Amino acid sequence: MTEPIRYRRATIDDTLTICELGQILNAIHHHEHPDIFADATTAFDRDKPHWLPSLQEADRATFLAECGSTPVGFITIQVVTLTSPLLQPMVVGRIGSVAVSEHVRGRGVGGTLMTLAEQWALKQGATDIRLGVWAFNDRAIDLYRELGYAIRAFEMGKPLQLSQAD
Repeated sequence: MTEPIRYRRATIDDTLTICELGQILNAIHHHEHPDIFADATTAFDRDKPHWLPSLQEADRATFLAECGSTPVGFITIQVVTLTSPLLQPMVVGRIGSVAVSEHVRGRGVGGTLMTLAEQWALKQGATDIRLGVWAFNDRAIDLYRELGYAIRAFEMGKPLQLSQAD
């Protein structure tokens, strides 16, 4: 029998757990863009400064998925208020990171984490939710589309190099 997966709000005590699970993302992103992303590492505490705000700041939340006593996934979300005169005023939930261990993929963990983040954002007054996803991440894109997310914008980029004349 497969152990049930439980979900809870992560706390500051979960910092190293989030750092370790974050290596799932580091590995995927580094593999596709080693010019941009740092390699995954066993010294995952290196990433504490990145994850701490998602665990400490009042406008952010992190949710953790656990199978038995084993952490198997997480999601980060932040709520921001858009105040530009060029945009409609609104409170927006921004998904930061979603990671799910390979051995539990296909069990609805990513979808449940997304739902938890959406519910939290709603309680914070959000009326819209957004996220960024790299074009190479087909698995994530498929999940987000299944959950009703649509492409609204593209981010494009290229490396810059000084010419020989400079």
